[in-house]
Amino acid sequence: MESSFLTTIFLPLALFIIMLGMGLGLTLKDFQRILVQPKAVVLGLMAQLLLLPLVGFLLASVFPLSPELAVGVMVLAACPGGPTSNLVTYLAQGNIALSITLTAISSLITVISIPLIVNLSVQQFLGENVSLQLPFLPTVLQIAVITLIPVSLGMALHYYVPQFAARVEKSVKWLSLFFLGLIIFGLLLKERANVLDFFLQVGWVTLVLNLLTMALGYGFATLMRLKRPDATAITCEVGIQNGTLAIAVASAPTLLNNSTMAIPAAIYSLLMFATSGAFAAWMSRRPSHHPSH
Repeated sequence: MESSFLTTIFLPLALFIIMLGMGLGLTLKDFQRILVQPKAVVLGLMAQLLLLPLVGFLLASVFPLSPELAVGVMVLAACPGGPTSNLVTYLAQGNIALSITLTAISSLITVISIPLIVNLSVQQFLGENVSLQLPFLPTVLQIAVITLIPVSLGMALHYYVPQFAARVEKSVKWLSLFFLGLIIFGLLLKERANVLDFFLQVGWVTLVLNLLTMALGYGFATLMRLKRPDATAITCEVGIQNGTLAIAVASAPTLLNNSTMAIPAAIYSLLMFATSGAFAAWMSRRPSHHPSH
């Protein structure tokens, strides 16, 4: 995408607000939980950082996608977790602390893993001769700036002015959802001539990615005999990707700068609200007196 107002100003601002909102609800204890609850945290991270990209690669390879859309699917799969997964975990009566912990730790790790996964995907789907690559260190620094700095700022506010942080957290989350909606609208408007074709091409892929990773996350956690609230949290963390970050990586002028690659994340973000809402409604209606299920 060209250096438009949407990608140079609005998108980084929206991502900053979204990650700030996430930081407002974080404490250092969330990062220490890996020592207290190691099994659930390690299983959740493995599912997020290994299972999710593998499923994304399989779907991008199997479905008849254009090379750019296939890379876009991989960008999405490389951006696990996000504030939306925490919200859905809450609505689905899952383990909120585990969900936040997985989001926080994966956000640290994906600063490094995103450029690696995306560059391998570009080589795989666009060919080795294509000059389009994410420069590793500049990309790591840029993703760190647009994710870790606002999260750290939010954590600092939570620590030093907890009452203020608690008061504004909900407003910031609603504002971030509004910004995400505007970003998706702007992307689809820019690509309006191809939107229907894109939906037909990649809509099914993103829907399958969402449903399959949620099912695998829940099955994986249940197989490992985790309690249902933990399994619910892992389901949301593995199955609900950070679409805003994926759009930023694909369309930001200093990163991939390709609006077509951002389309899978935009369509996914629309579908995700319906599927995650249905999952939350289903889980909240299930009887809770069988904690091991």
